[in-house]
Amino acid sequence: MEFLCYHRDRPDSLALRDELLEEHWSYMDQYAKEMIARGPTFADDGDTLTGSVHILDLPDPATARAFAFDEPCYQAGAYRDVLLRRWRNTLGRTMWEFPGGPTEGRRYLVIGLGHSTGVGAGAGEGADLDLPSDTENLIAYGPLLSDDATTWLGTAALLRAPDPATARAVLATPDRYAAIEVHGWQFGGRS
Repeated sequence: MEFLCYHRDRPDSLALRDELLEEHWSYMDQYAKEMIARGPTFADDGDTLTGSVHILDLPDPATARAFAFDEPCYQAGAYRDVLLRRWRNTLGRTMWEFPGGPTEGRRYLVIGLGHSTGVGAGAGEGADLDLPSDTENLIAYGPLLSDDATTWLGTAALLRAPDPATARAVLATPDRYAAIEVHGWQFGGRS
């Protein structure tokens, strides 16, 4: 089962994150085989850290929750909240298999959060379930799902794009989302 975990930083937590960097990496090293993608997110200025995303293949939702909430930065209070959802790896590869490599071009995390059931146009119906026609710039792509994988809750992608607006356009049906977030992102892990 694949899961997307996005820890969002608490304001002014950079010093704490820096202090815990080795603990964070050591924790993530335990999940190296399960990792599909990982890395920090940034504000529009490209420098200010805003969070940390990890996409993993784990045995069940309980293991995914343990991964998210036992993480050292979360335990120390560096993160304000966590988005944890089942996810489906529609590309069938890891970020390390992305042909564009780890540094070529600007990278983004795009999260489209679906409307709650019964609210808004197309509420509860899946959107952008199929891969976009142009996959050359996709690093990771797939739907966000309920724990039992029966309900579509949104779509998430990691991609290379020239700017945030182009990254946002990876979600071809924006009216099907209650909100779409675009965050600067880069490949993570030990240098």
